[in-house]
Amino acid sequence: MKFPFLSLFVAAGLGLCASPIRAGTPEQEKAFLAKYKAAFEAGDTATLQSFLYTPGANPMALQFYTMMQADGAGGKIITIELADLTPDDVKKAGATMDGPGGLKMRMPLRPVKKLKISILKKSGDSSTTSSSENFVAEKDGRLVIPVPVTVK
Repeated sequence: MKFPFLSLFVAAGLGLCASPIRAGTPEQEKAFLAKYKAAFEAGDTATLQSFLYTPGANPMALQFYTMMQADGAGGKIITIELADLTPDDVKKAGATMDGPGGLKMRMPLRPVKKLKISILKKSGDSSTTSSSENFVAEKDGRLVIPVPVTVK
């Protein structure tokens, strides 16, 4: 009698593992992008930082992510999108990375999308464009930008 129960349990577990990684709903994704764009263009660094998932974050990585979000804040976003992850993205997101000072780091959450932004920066009579990409994960029904944690 235990064998059918165990088989059912194993099959259910495999089904959960094989299910696709779920991102937010299209409505959640649109809301995420709209809020991020509005905060960025307004130079609202506090709201930009609220997108970061920081529990256990490596302090240097957190400082870097915070600095990168603030860089260009108040500028004009040309394009902003949540792109599907490529197989290389999935591999990169799951790998242990070399961090500052020889520390090993990894993503605390499994990314489900990639935030891609192109920004127009104006300075006097000149203007430049820059692009950035960040992994986006889902935590408790909310889309967040995970900050790497130190591997112990």
